[in-house]
Amino acid sequence: MSDTNKEGLFSKSNIKLITNPLNDDNPISVQVLGICSALAVTVQMKNAFVMALSVTAVVAIGNVIISLLRNYIPSRIRIIVQLVVAAALVILVDQILKAYSYDISKQLSVFVGLIITNCILMGRFEAFALGNKPWPSFLDGLGNGFGYGLILMVVAFVRELLGSGKIWGFEILGDPLKKTGVYASGYVNNGFIILAPMALILVGIVIWVQRSINRKLIEK
Repeated sequence: MSDTNKEGLFSKSNIKLITNPLNDDNPISVQVLGICSALAVTVQMKNAFVMALSVTAVVAIGNVIISLLRNYIPSRIRIIVQLVVAAALVILVDQILKAYSYDISKQLSVFVGLIITNCILMGRFEAFALGNKPWPSFLDGLGNGFGYGLILMVVAFVRELLGSGKIWGFEILGDPLKKTGVYASGYVNNGFIILAPMALILVGIVIWVQRSINRKLIEK
């Protein structure tokens, strides 16, 4: 892709870089990238949010760095340079999480480090940042991070609510031990929904619903 137009910072083409990944070009539901973390970190909304925020920061900042270096990176070593940039940013994010949110960092475990191998990250470096200027590259990173985070939060909402009866760690359905709220009617937390297979099923349902609503995605 060649350099984007020289219009204003928030021209229509630049706005599309943020809005398209939310629906028409969503990295998870349309491009089917980043599925592993969607299965692993969506048991709780808080964890999903932190992972989404981490990926968004790495992709957006990484895109800018790759864009700034794009005219100086020899083609034969571009993948190595991209990996070095990704690794440096992921290590930085991991250390920040350990310093300021250690409990969440422990729950996310190795999955923060695996952002390095996230297909969304390397895909945006290769497909967009190498051919565009820093500002559009930054917006592209934000858009794909937001699109990724949107699916994670939707899946996490369903899994945490039906699997644990909570939203963001707060009891929503009542107290299962005291049989209050929904539990008083006989409802039992669905243990299957917090397992990885159910996350995959939920992602599949999201894809099905999205393509049913947005018919043009059927051709993709």
